[in-house]
Amino acid sequence: MSGVSSAEETGLDDQVPFLARLEREDRIALLGLGRELRYQARDHLIHQAEPSAHILLLLGGWTKVTARAASGYVALLALRGPGDVIGESAALTGRPRSASVVALEPVHAVAVDHGRFRDYLTARPQAALRLLSLVSDRTRAADRRRLEYASLDVKERLAALLLELARSHGNRTERGIELTVPLSQEELAGSVGASSESVKKFLTELRREGVVATGRRSTVLLRPDVLRKICAANRT
Repeated sequence: MSGVSSAEETGLDDQVPFLARLEREDRIALLGLGRELRYQARDHLIHQAEPSAHILLLLGGWTKVTARAASGYVALLALRGPGDVIGESAALTGRPRSASVVALEPVHAVAVDHGRFRDYLTARPQAALRLLSLVSDRTRAADRRRLEYASLDVKERLAALLLELARSHGNRTERGIELTVPLSQEELAGSVGASSESVKKFLTELRREGVVATGRRSTVLLRPDVLRKICAANRT
């Protein structure tokens, strides 16, 4: 999946991935501890609430991380791709998985058992510090997103999310910017803290105004300039 600008400008996956933070020797040593796995698009890599026994290091392909509340509410938490680590929280705490991870395209990964991963971090403190910096960056990014969304209404939050996805996972076409991330209206709603009905209403409005075109789990931004104006309206 290719974006229309650099990862540093995005909000959903703007952190430097874990493997890229490691020294070459530490990276080779970690990958050597695991076994290779391959997944097809829409396969579950991780199921929320299940016991965990390994972390996953992504070598190729993109995934989405979602969480479902007891009410059935689903939120998109992050997009993770090549170089990222998945399941590190459960590995360190021993708790069940806090979210589900689904492949958006064919994924190549390496699975490392929890025990081996913890022993690796103990033996290589520099790698442990790199993991700590990653966790800190992810927390700061989430806090920043919550702060930005706090001053926006639902329509403005949806416009901001669509622009964010366009920057990180958008392909320019003759029609506009096509989002390469297949997300449902339910997932979009969960990402902006709104009901599915509200998101459906605003997407219908944006379609009617020729701002976006949508299909089954597909979205094309026809007029991103209008979405930017919707976001900017809150700042005037």
